[in-house]
Amino acid sequence: MSRFVLVAMLAAVMCGCGRDTAEATKTSPEAVQKQNGEVMFPPGSAQLSQITVAEVQMSEVPSEVVTAPGKIEADPNHVARVLLPLPGRIASVLVQLGDSVRRGQPVAVLESPDADVAMSAYLGAKAGLNNAKSGQLKAQADCDRAKDLYQHQAIAQKEVLNAEAALAQAKAAVEQADASREQAQRRLELLGMKTDVFGQKITVNAPISGKVLEINVAPGEYRNDMNAPLMTISDLSTVWVTSDVPETKIRFIDPGEHLDIKLAAFPGQTFRARVTRIADTVDPQTHTVKVRAELENPHGMFRPEMFGEIRHVESMEKRPVVPSAAVIQSEGQNIVYREKSHGHFVPVRVQVGNVVDGHVAITEGLAPGDRIVVDGVMLLKNS
Repeated sequence: MSRFVLVAMLAAVMCGCGRDTAEATKTSPEAVQKQNGEVMFPPGSAQLSQITVAEVQMSEVPSEVVTAPGKIEADPNHVARVLLPLPGRIASVLVQLGDSVRRGQPVAVLESPDADVAMSAYLGAKAGLNNAKSGQLKAQADCDRAKDLYQHQAIAQKEVLNAEAALAQAKAAVEQADASREQAQRRLELLGMKTDVFGQKITVNAPISGKVLEINVAPGEYRNDMNAPLMTISDLSTVWVTSDVPETKIRFIDPGEHLDIKLAAFPGQTFRARVTRIADTVDPQTHTVKVRAELENPHGMFRPEMFGEIRHVESMEKRPVVPSAAVIQSEGQNIVYREKSHGHFVPVRVQVGNVVDGHVAITEGLAPGDRIVVDGVMLLKNS
């Protein structure tokens, strides 16, 4: 076969394919027809099979809802700042950041010269008490002797009165010395010291049970400021949720009520907290009112500074509801597509209300029983 004949046959085949393609294109139906925003699919359209239609249902939805940003805080009534009992050098720190501690558990050890001063004060007070007791014994003996002599008319009554006065003074001196000793001993007990040893180290104990949130000291440091906390311990078994509620909504919240709490750290979960305090004043800058709610935290999953949202439902009402995915934005309007007939859809402007569990309440534009597109809405919008 000649080269010319082969070329002619190939050209004929290509022309035939081109005619078939053109005819197929000419006979294939149009994908979508649009008139005044309406969308119509021809029978047998592949896109129509990707669209899901469902009836609008009625449901109980919140009519008055309070929502506001919220934040987890430690309950200040359960926060303790560990202070030094005496100035001195930190010998060791016995806990680390984040550790759980029990009340009375040692958290630091201190070396302080003032510990020996306290010991000396105790021993001095103890010696003073012994001297006072000796003086009382002598005054008692002198008084007894004076009374005996007076009975035998050996001395004047004045001497007896003087001896009784001396005895009374001696008893007062014993009481004062005993009070001084008690005070010095109590100081040693508060410092956790024994009453007969010099050079003791001071053990600093946890004042409450909880977690160590801050540590502001390191071994070897010398501290003179006893008002500066060594560390902060907080009992996080119960935490606060604080929120600034707009003053226009504060009338819906009362002490003792429960709030729904949603936290960014736990998406999809809702927690319950009880309102314990509502501020008595309005913030003049933001026109909000501070609300505090108590949230149980037995497993320690809620941590201070976590952010989230509070929500409180005041009342409920029946409204048409649709899935959130059924509502789209078009030129600043909320739009849903209502099925007019099979394959024929009409855009409808709607007014939306509260969102509950992935469904939107419709306040205007739809009625129960209307059939709308609930899946594949973007196919209609982009057609």
